[in-house]
Amino acid sequence: MRKIRVFEQISVDGFFTDDKNDMSWAHKHDDEWSRFTSGNASGDGELLFGRVTYEMMAAFWPTTQAAQMWPQVAEGMNRMRKIVISRSLTSVTWRNTTLLQGDLVTEAARLKQQPGPDIAILGSGSIVSQLTEARLIDEYQIVVNPIVLGRGRTLFETMRDKKPLALTQTRKFTNGNVVLWYEPA
Repeated sequence: MRKIRVFEQISVDGFFTDDKNDMSWAHKHDDEWSRFTSGNASGDGELLFGRVTYEMMAAFWPTTQAAQMWPQVAEGMNRMRKIVISRSLTSVTWRNTTLLQGDLVTEAARLKQQPGPDIAILGSGSIVSQLTEARLIDEYQIVVNPIVLGRGRTLFETMRDKKPLALTQTRKFTNGNVVLWYEPA
């Protein structure tokens, strides 16, 4: 069975977007962090998005600007297979993207049962929250950024029940980021 993994960046005060839905504060330009993120993007997994994150990613990663700023990450993002689960989208244009229009939890459970590489969620906070509630997430990579936003959205804002997690690994970076790996307890 395939695994669903989450890679999310949050502020010290727990927000993954600020109060204007901006995530640019999480983008760092240093060699150590770039090697880490390039390594994550070089895998052969599939990416899972909701409509909002898909539209944001599809508007940036295929551009010349993305290729100039983060060439290895852009190449990986454009090459990797992508799945969008949305009831409102009718088509997708980003290379290697499949649109699924069914129920999120049902589609994600079905994807886990299919053969293929593991699935990664980047952004898509409402999907993370819903799939956590349904107990379909196998691993969380949470990057804590050294910034306080004051307001914004949390990854788990729609959660109704507590979900204990077990810390499995940590790594700190010279830019102040700390990556925490968790699995459901």
